[in-house]
Amino acid sequence: MLNTLKPAAGRLLIAEPFMLDPEFKRSVILITEYAEQGVVGFVLNHPSGLYINDAIIDFPETDTKLFTGGPCNNERLHFLHRCPEKVSGGIDIGNGIFWGGDFEEVKTMFKLNLITADEIKFFLGYSGWGAEQLDKELSLNSWIVSDQFDKGLIFSDEEEDLWKEAVTNLGDRYAHIVNFPSNPQLN
Repeated sequence: MLNTLKPAAGRLLIAEPFMLDPEFKRSVILITEYAEQGVVGFVLNHPSGLYINDAIIDFPETDTKLFTGGPCNNERLHFLHRCPEKVSGGIDIGNGIFWGGDFEEVKTMFKLNLITADEIKFFLGYSGWGAEQLDKELSLNSWIVSDQFDKGLIFSDEEEDLWKEAVTNLGDRYAHIVNFPSNPQLN
């Protein structure tokens, strides 16, 4: 295995450099739920090409991006934030990061310009694994589990560099893989 850190809520899954699945190629996923029944997380670095106003008609005007959280239930909106004093009801997943909360409060905060894009991130859909499915993928070295990151990484708008930054945060043992080509056949 690439590492022995176990997945848990609040940790990252970092795709191995040659993963060809377009849903997860060079993805960084924040795990929000890890239980016997399965795992839920959100791809942090796959922008959908849409903005939150494209998905929610009555949302206050903003240029906040909407990300593709994964291939599951992609018509449902989710959000992560780091401002529980502004948005109540979120699930604390650790490291000062919260999943969901009162969406009406989110809209009010945007309307009053009291919340910024570096405090919240919106997703259509999520990434999910059934019981033991993620464990199997980990045994095949498809993912690296990490707890070495600053929460600013979660809300970064530099999605193209997010995978490289997450890998670099793993330390010297992994630093060399950031330079691997995304398709080894093109090397």
